Amino acid sequence: MQNSPSGHSSLPSFLAFVRNLRPCGLLKPYIQVRHGQGIHNVEGDKNYKAYLSPDYFDAHLTPLGWQQVDNLRKHVHASGLSKTIDLVITSPLLRTIQTAVGVFGGEGYADKADVLPLMVANAGNSGRAAISSLNCPPIIAVEHCREHLGVHPCDKRRNISDYQFLFPAIDFSPIENDEDVLWKANIRETKEEVAARGLKFMNWLWTRKEKEIAIVTHSGFLFHTLTLFGNDCHPLVKKEICKHFANCELRSMVIVDRSMAGSDDSTTNYPGKIPSGLDLPSDVAVEKKLEKEEPDSGFT
Repeated sequence: MQNSPSGHSSLPSFLAFVRNLRPCGLLKPYIQVRHGQGIHNVEGDKNYKAYLSPDYFDAHLTPLGWQQVDNLRKHVHASGLSKTIDLVITSPLLRTIQTAVGVFGGEGYADKADVLPLMVANAGNSGRAAISSLNCPPIIAVEHCREHLGVHPCDKRRNISDYQFLFPAIDFSPIENDEDVLWKANIRETKEEVAARGLKFMNWLWTRKEKEIAIVTHSGFLFHTLTLFGNDCHPLVKKEICKHFANCELRSMVIVDRSMAGSDDSTTNYPGKIPSGLDLPSDVAVEKKLEKEEPDSGFT
């Protein structure tokens, strides 16, 4: 693999939206999903300081967030995506794990000694029945696709042993430490650090043998990672690649060879935010807060 002209990535640099995942020339198709509405999205939209509150530690989905998950699940099955996905990768935070199992998991769980549930009943105050691990792709949790690390308690994960109790059939083995050693109370990752971590994730993703992978992650992580791609595309395409995700929005993407010219919208994309609700990402809230705090320079 060669470096791109921008110097950002050792991966092929043309990231395109495709209508059909044609086998000729395609290198790595994958699906990106932002989690459903979390309790921190609602309160943070009202008041930025809510992102700093320990009350929203490892924020779980709201009832509306679960409705968004249900609607995305219907779309995934109606569009046929549920039959093509070989692996689901989730960020190890409660809201992303809940979204992953709700969208891509099995049906209702019937207690069987030889089958573990993907999610136990009422996991994370969900009020939901247990979810089966039968007839669905495997789900693994990976640290590299987490949201911005540090400062915001909503982005701090709980111990892996706690998750293993709530989500018995999810594979947490890629995560080395039980406790969250990456999140720091007084240091928040820069945008550049998030993007660099995202690039590591993409390189790791490149090593996977599965043909089609779904990734359930976060708005900030997706936005800053995708800014590294599309620099050789038309500005409108670059803008489309990098725009923020709505809650439970799904985009089908593929990294393709430069000789491929396809740039059509995917027929499996899903607009998310159904039902509509507050979904301001914490990193956007930070930017808005900083803009308000900047002194007037006298220029217009």
